[in-house]
Amino acid sequence: MSFNTTQTRLTVEVYETSAKGNKLKRITVSPSGGEMVSVKLLPDVKFQTITGFGGSFTEASASLLNKLSKKNRDLILDAYFGSEGANYSLTRTHISSCDFSLGNYTYAPVKGDMELEHFSIDEDRDDIIPMIREAMVHSRDGFKIIASPWTAPPWMKDNNDWRGGKLLPEYHDSWALFFSKYLTEYKKEGIDIWGLTVENEPLGCGNNWESMIFSPEEMVDFVNNHLGPKLDADGHKVKILAYDQNRGEALEEWAKVIYQDESSSKYFDGFAIHWYASTFDWFPQSLNFTHEMAPGRHLIQSEACVDSEVPHWQDDKWYWSEEATDWGWDWAPADQKKLHPKYVPVYRYARDMIGCMNNWVDGWVDWNMVLDRQGGPNWFKNWCVAPVIVDPDKDEVYFTPLYYTMAHFSKYIRPGAIRIGFENPAPSLMITAAVNPDGSIAVVILNMNPASKNIKLSIAERSVEVQISPRAIQTIVVLS
Repeated sequence: MSFNTTQTRLTVEVYETSAKGNKLKRITVSPSGGEMVSVKLLPDVKFQTITGFGGSFTEASASLLNKLSKKNRDLILDAYFGSEGANYSLTRTHISSCDFSLGNYTYAPVKGDMELEHFSIDEDRDDIIPMIREAMVHSRDGFKIIASPWTAPPWMKDNNDWRGGKLLPEYHDSWALFFSKYLTEYKKEGIDIWGLTVENEPLGCGNNWESMIFSPEEMVDFVNNHLGPKLDADGHKVKILAYDQNRGEALEEWAKVIYQDESSSKYFDGFAIHWYASTFDWFPQSLNFTHEMAPGRHLIQSEACVDSEVPHWQDDKWYWSEEATDWGWDWAPADQKKLHPKYVPVYRYARDMIGCMNNWVDGWVDWNMVLDRQGGPNWFKNWCVAPVIVDPDKDEVYFTPLYYTMAHFSKYIRPGAIRIGFENPAPSLMITAAVNPDGSIAVVILNMNPASKNIKLSIAERSVEVQISPRAIQTIVVLS
């Protein structure tokens, strides 16, 4: 929607994804009848600077791309990274294997190789590395990569297993060297890693797949006395993010330890977080607590997905229906069951991104970019959903409504954008807003109501009137 510029009229473009079928469609619907919700933007009220939005390079996703025609491989990568697509700006990948790998592997397989003379990233050369390099070709603006290990090599751990256990003290320096070698080898491939998390889900994952346990005190010791100094000595300029697990009380407990004082936090650039503690609650208290402990540091959502679900193929309606369940539906302790009801997948994504942004999160990264119709491949058979589902046998691609939901944020809220204040008198509408480096303002609105809503969007004395469809996401780009 575009309006003539006058003294009192804002010029905007409106893009909508809705249960009725719009998919990031530019619309020109004007208000008609009903109450008008007056939303005021406050550009002078500024909050965090946005790092980016995006998804993850996994062996599962990369191996599926290898099975598709070049046409469909390019279609997917351009849809994610092209300037006409979702234009992803922040991504993640795994260091050695994870559950969304084809099997267990480590870059340091030789037991007792403390100097890592046999270190090799050859396992990634057929799939992850080509996927990242091709994504770089499709991306005009470039993107940042966060890399996370699920476990050290089993021979470095006290249980000699892929799952669970702790890093043995005698291998602290070897494990720090492992990170350094990973960064060096990826750089040789033309891939710069922007950030590291010290350990994916250090509280554990029920010993179901690759994992390694850290307490916050142990992570501080490892980073301050081994990892941080080693990366400095080897000239690696990379962000180090703590925690990398669910929001809630545990996040606050870790923040108290990591950010206890200047000494404990000197190598940490922020926290990484996940969403699996609830299907609806983004835990604003824990987000605000962590931000207030260290206001200038990152708070990045590093992993999220519709988990414990087999994807629904070519069925947009399901993604807009309250039918999805998560791991907690079946396995959460009794006192946590209330946090895991059935939910609408599109709402879960949009609610979480808006809720996170409005509580100091500066980056939001989805999990697998591509999965198959089973929700894999996954060596543990931990089936999940991705925004793009493929049938490699038939060379078919399905862009689910989750893809368009992600694009409402990643495409229009760019790195360097600053979240701004707003006044929203309608509790039934969720809103966030940011000023982009080019001066445009992106306003994302979620309407979960069964009826359309008329909105008067204003900045000071200038305004524009728009309408959002029932059960829809809208991005309003204010141009002038």
